[in-house]
Amino acid sequence: MRRLQHTDANLDGAPTPSGWKTVEKVAPYLWPDEAPWVKVRVVVAMAMLILAKIISAITPFFYKAAVDGLAADGATQPAWMLGAGAVGLTIAYGVARAMNVGFQQLRDVIFARVGQRALRALALRTFLHIHKMSMRYHITRKTGALSRVIERGVKGVDFLLRFLLFSIGPLLLELLFICVILYFVFDVWYLVIVVVTIGLYIWFTFAVTEWRVKIRKQMNDQDTDANQKAIDSLLNFETVKYFGAENREAERYDSAMEGYEAAALKTSHSLGFLNFGQSIFITAGLIGVMVLAALGVQEGKLTVGDFVMVNAYMIQITMPLNFLGTVYREIRQALVDMGEMFDLLEQPSEVTDKPNAKAMDVRAGRVVFDDVVFGYDAERPILKGVSVTVEAGKTLAIVGPSGSGKSTIGRLLFRFYDVASGSLKIDDQDVRDITQQSLHESIGVVPQDTVLFNDTIYYNIAYGRPGATRAEIEEAAKAAKIHDFVLSLPDGYQTTVGERGLKLSGGEKQRVGIARTILKNPPILLLDEATSALDTQTERDIQDSLREMGQGRTVLTIAHRLSTIADADQIIVLDKGVVTERGSHDDLLTLNGRYAQMWFRQASEDQDDSVQSA
Repeated sequence: MRRLQHTDANLDGAPTPSGWKTVEKVAPYLWPDEAPWVKVRVVVAMAMLILAKIISAITPFFYKAAVDGLAADGATQPAWMLGAGAVGLTIAYGVARAMNVGFQQLRDVIFARVGQRALRALALRTFLHIHKMSMRYHITRKTGALSRVIERGVKGVDFLLRFLLFSIGPLLLELLFICVILYFVFDVWYLVIVVVTIGLYIWFTFAVTEWRVKIRKQMNDQDTDANQKAIDSLLNFETVKYFGAENREAERYDSAMEGYEAAALKTSHSLGFLNFGQSIFITAGLIGVMVLAALGVQEGKLTVGDFVMVNAYMIQITMPLNFLGTVYREIRQALVDMGEMFDLLEQPSEVTDKPNAKAMDVRAGRVVFDDVVFGYDAERPILKGVSVTVEAGKTLAIVGPSGSGKSTIGRLLFRFYDVASGSLKIDDQDVRDITQQSLHESIGVVPQDTVLFNDTIYYNIAYGRPGATRAEIEEAAKAAKIHDFVLSLPDGYQTTVGERGLKLSGGEKQRVGIARTILKNPPILLLDEATSALDTQTERDIQDSLREMGQGRTVLTIAHRLSTIADADQIIVLDKGVVTERGSHDDLLTLNGRYAQMWFRQASEDQDDSVQSA
């Protein structure tokens, strides 16, 4: 799979912020009020930059003097150079060049810590911001594309710092010094030729680069498409295998890569045109200046050393200009990439803490849904006035057909979303008035499919409570009845579980998830169809662990299989977002309504399965 290249495409389709606005957003990271040492390093680095360019500007004078000395034109040299001799001047020329490079490297060393601090701070800010974004944001995002925005944005900052400060800035400073020298030491026409040459060169470079950026955008769009298809295919590896669709997936990927290939060829051809055009302008300017200098030597107005010095200055100009097209394009792209990242940082989270939100104080764990109305789309409500109370230490089971709003209740409890109207309270505290951090710390969730980090079993269990001791982690594993299984593995608790925990069976993953939640020790539990994806025997074993874990806690169980919630203190039946029945298992069977129909149908299916297996 190819790595994704830069792209100008903004994920939201919003216009990219202007380059200056983006630079303004980066500036505080280079001049922070809270870190004076950063400012000191920036000032010293800039001083090294200026010093290096001053040395670079006067270096050709030593070259000229050495040539004049060898050409017996020493009388034209400045008085301070007369006693140096050609050899001494040549050595001075070499020392000056070495000092120029030395000060540039010293500048980079001094500034390196500033740049890395800025990158780290931006990356951390972006990472934290993404985790603060709402569930709605994440379910509508493509993970691969989102990770690329962060990667490209941080790399864009790095590129901008290095090239804008240490390529474009030094180039402009050097051009200024050289133009001043050409005007005062030689003649105004030298300055005119150089300025016209640079002007035409920059105009041509920027014009062609803008054209090339459009071509590169097409190339990058194709590359993004190919990359997304590859990631999507790999994430669905098992499905691809189930349907024998390897060739089909390869064809989809190759089709996207075909478009990338065509755009990449255009990019390559346009680069050749750009390089040749730049060479024409630079060569014309060089010839013009050198012809003037040659005429000056012939007329006796200039020395051979002057001729050589003019050539040296033109070389100093043309060498950095050769990279101007690339640098301009990359800086422009870096600004676009950074703009995407700052766009991401400026996107508000749908669910936020109030300015004076306090930490939740869970005294008992009483949960109340009061006339809750909610819909993922305002025009299509999912919950339509749901009211239910779960007393502290009791168990509420929520059942109903698919799409009735069962899982939505769990998401609202964890405050992945805010209710549209009504309220959701825990111990008389509206969840909108408390901090999300304290809310999340008070609720333990065991989902239908526990997703594990690609790390060790120990790490995944310990994730439930940072700082837990090994003894506490093993105790949680024992409570989840997975300790003995872990010890039977060659690497024990240091066994890696693979990406998303794929090296473990469904039941083993669920037990690790249960152990993780037990270690967290929350007062409220949310079991979101925690065993519906497991076989009957595994489900029964895990139900015992879940039942033990729920002792003394307030438990909300979202269930598909009714046999798992028959002993719940209260059961509600949801249908199309409305509570149609509520009561205990026996009460609902007596009612002989929707719950009773579901119960008897499932009991009949289980009996048929038992007969068939026998």
